[in-house]
Amino acid sequence: MTEQSRYAAMKDRLRPIISLPFIICLGLLLLNDFYLKEAYHNQFTGKLSDICGLFIFPIFWSVLKPKYKSGIFIGTALFFIYWKSEYSQSFIDFFSKTFFRIERTVDLTDLLTLPVIAIAWFFLNSKPQNLNTTVWRLKINPYLIAAVAVFSFYSTSQPRYLQSFDQPQYILLKSGTPVDSLQYSGFAFYKFDSLLAVKIDEVYTSQRPVKYDDYNKNLEIEKLDEDISRILGSNTEKIAPGTITSLKIKIPEGEDFVRFNGGRLDGKFMRKKDGKTVIEGLYKKGIEDSVWVFRDLKGHLISKITFVNGERTKILHFENNKSVKSENINTRSDTVRNKGIQIAVLILLWIAALFLIIKNYRQSAEKLILKKLWKWLLCLSLPLIVWSLHFGFSLLLDDFQYDIFMVLAIAVLTYLVTCPLFFIVVFWIKLSKQIDVLWYCLLFALSFSIWIEIHIFLSLSA
Repeated sequence: MTEQSRYAAMKDRLRPIISLPFIICLGLLLLNDFYLKEAYHNQFTGKLSDICGLFIFPIFWSVLKPKYKSGIFIGTALFFIYWKSEYSQSFIDFFSKTFFRIERTVDLTDLLTLPVIAIAWFFLNSKPQNLNTTVWRLKINPYLIAAVAVFSFYSTSQPRYLQSFDQPQYILLKSGTPVDSLQYSGFAFYKFDSLLAVKIDEVYTSQRPVKYDDYNKNLEIEKLDEDISRILGSNTEKIAPGTITSLKIKIPEGEDFVRFNGGRLDGKFMRKKDGKTVIEGLYKKGIEDSVWVFRDLKGHLISKITFVNGERTKILHFENNKSVKSENINTRSDTVRNKGIQIAVLILLWIAALFLIIKNYRQSAEKLILKKLWKWLLCLSLPLIVWSLHFGFSLLLDDFQYDIFMVLAIAVLTYLVTCPLFFIVVFWIKLSKQIDVLWYCLLFALSFSIWIEIHIFLSLSA
């Protein structure tokens, strides 16, 4: 079979992914993940990604591996059930901590979208003439659609930059009409005449956080009432600061006694369950302040958390009303200081690696002799070691969690920059000793790490 015939056979096999239904679902998936979810954040946008993803995912992999079509469809259904269940949380926690952050929301109603897989199966097995038209075959490149599809699979599993709230968080709005709680995930609504109290468990952030900490949470709280009012639409109105409102809100966890200044929590907060106080704390303009106390239903202390300007500074853990553990928490200013120290250490290591390279260069009268093939192999493979070292430094320095796009971007950038540098080192400067391979890899990895750590330092300081 000639190269041209192989290309034609592959293009014909990819015919289902240039069909109109596949392209429509692919476009809706990208639109939903990058705009609709953040703009509207409701049940419809949550289900739309599942519907489109379950249609295009098994079709895409089945046209690439047609021999395993049945297994791909069955595996997609089983993995989706596992992914949407609470049993996948341990894997998600492990992966997010070890590699990069991924997220998903446990919602068993998402399993109602599983019949879409059956629709995809019947579509893929329908008659070939129903899968495409001559116009689509002539004007659309299947390889381009395949690349976009792979990108969509990664994008839909990337974190949506979700800000969750550990302590109870409410805002108060004016609203003349009731709101359907089922349309908005992460929110609960409580109507009091013309007032609407909104309990927020989590909300999508407008951009990727520099670091997931209390400082970032406080930034989101500053505009929380505006964001929620925008999501709910024109039926709601913000309450002017200075208007004091005290409410008792009945929730599944008990009763929350709250005080609002305008639309923000301000003043003492208390939660009771079966007549027992389980949470006590203080809010100032929506953010936590002073010492928060948590008890069980028997009145025994569980923990005390100290807040300063909305940032946790200390956590005391109790058993049988006795303190058993104390944790000190870094604030954003502490993180900035520590990051500066880390950068200084990296610079010292960089200087040490450069010193060893120069020392070996001056002490060795003869350069290391390598065959041309080995030189090419070194130049093409060493950038991968550089990236591995840099990634290891990032884990040791406990940087904020990268998403998969950032990891891939840094890997590609590292390779593109260091590969030409290794050609210069190996073919022009030439290696003095075998150990210089390690020192050059370390030097380039430290250079990348210093550059990125300085960027993080500036972002944290902004």
